Amino acid sequence: MEQETKYWVSVASKDHVKTGVAEGFAQACHGKAAPLKRMRQGDFVIYYSGKQTMDKAEKCQEFTAIGKVLNNETYAVQVSDDFCPSRRNVEFLPCKDVSILPLINDLDFIQNKKSWGYPFRFGFLEINKHDFELISSQMLQHDYA
Repeated sequence: MEQETKYWVSVASKDHVKTGVAEGFAQACHGKAAPLKRMRQGDFVIYYSGKQTMDKAEKCQEFTAIGKVLNNETYAVQVSDDFCPSRRNVEFLPCKDVSILPLINDLDFIQNKKSWGYPFRFGFLEINKHDFELISSQMLQHDYA
């Protein structure tokens, strides 16, 4: 029996997302393993970046990456003496960054449109296929102008 594809949103600053894309990995919630273990091979993950860089206030408010989970392995990487985050291998798709602002009213996972940032507070969430298709259709558009 084939499992149903799930769709996830992970929250990270744009600079961190771009590092993960370049190196082919997903990381969530400051390196916690639990969110990553919810994903399965074949699931899709979209990154939302509220900020440009982690320690600065400069807003981003864009979906900044989209990828497909390659396998069921979660692994840890020693980044520094006191930081050993968990990661998953992800095949990221060529895409453009897309502002969340014009999409808010059409996204099911944002129930209170005035407090639209609320669903992102835990850093990782599952979304439905409709929301995934709406976001990905914007991100995967190719401009050949």
